[in-house]
Amino acid sequence: MRRSFKAGIKKLLGIAPSVAATVPEIPVFAIAMYTGPSPTELRPRAADGGPVFARENLGSVRGDFVADPFLIRTNEEWFMFYEVHNQETSQGEIGLATSPDGGRWEDRGIVLSEPFHLSYPYVFEWTGGHYMVPECFETGSVRLYRADAFPGRWVLEKVLLEGRGYVDPSIFHFEDNWWLFVGHGRPDFRADTLRLFTADSPLGPWAEHPMSPVVADDNRTARPAGRVVVAGGRPVRFAQDCSEVYGGAVRAFEITTLTADTYEERPVRRGPMLGASGQGWNAAGMHHVDAQQLDDGEWIALVDGWAWGAPLR
Repeated sequence: MRRSFKAGIKKLLGIAPSVAATVPEIPVFAIAMYTGPSPTELRPRAADGGPVFARENLGSVRGDFVADPFLIRTNEEWFMFYEVHNQETSQGEIGLATSPDGGRWEDRGIVLSEPFHLSYPYVFEWTGGHYMVPECFETGSVRLYRADAFPGRWVLEKVLLEGRGYVDPSIFHFEDNWWLFVGHGRPDFRADTLRLFTADSPLGPWAEHPMSPVVADDNRTARPAGRVVVAGGRPVRFAQDCSEVYGGAVRAFEITTLTADTYEERPVRRGPMLGASGQGWNAAGMHHVDAQQLDDGEWIALVDGWAWGAPLR
């Protein structure tokens, strides 16, 4: 295992350095497809409950894991953008896979790579174009990319925010405004603070909401865990529960009031909606969901989970 990646594991999971040095395995993330009647009531689509995409499915690079899947559908084809930890560069890059039905995925390689770590490729459509707000934590900024030629070529459109160690920026449109959640806080990977910004368009300028931070000092509910969706006329946000370990579980919150001056939310349920299964590909935890509603009203979602596994050679 490379020294840089093993050091990252220690930081990622909050393991003491003396313990991390003795850990022979690494956290291996994989991606599964879930379905259900709502974005907060999901179950595995596959009969065996297993992943639809994992590091073994990579064709163009050798990756330690794949994670943070985001879906978009164009001309009856599904496009999945995801983080892959590239063994050659020892950092996160954005990969692409395509599918006709969401069950069978073909890897299309890396579509975005920078000199810094990338993850969480939050992709969306706006004014007929495709845009992406990936996590660029190491730059201390939130950056908007535009598809110069969808889906394979992306260019930097604009730096939206600067000055903090922002994680997992999550952008969405609701009631004629654009909104942006970003996590930050300490420790970095188990962010305990959620900030909210608003703008007239994804290009900004972005202003912080008067009630921001909307979550403070709570690593069970702060860090974003996927696309914000609107269900039943209200936005629903997903949060990583990092109280025990990074990426331990996913919680859901319905936003009951969202205006220029006010913000209120409530948990959809008392506990997590997704969590560790205790065995198999997601034995140790789950930490991401991207849910999309189909024409028949059913919801389909890409989720990720992780388990301890041997590093690839």
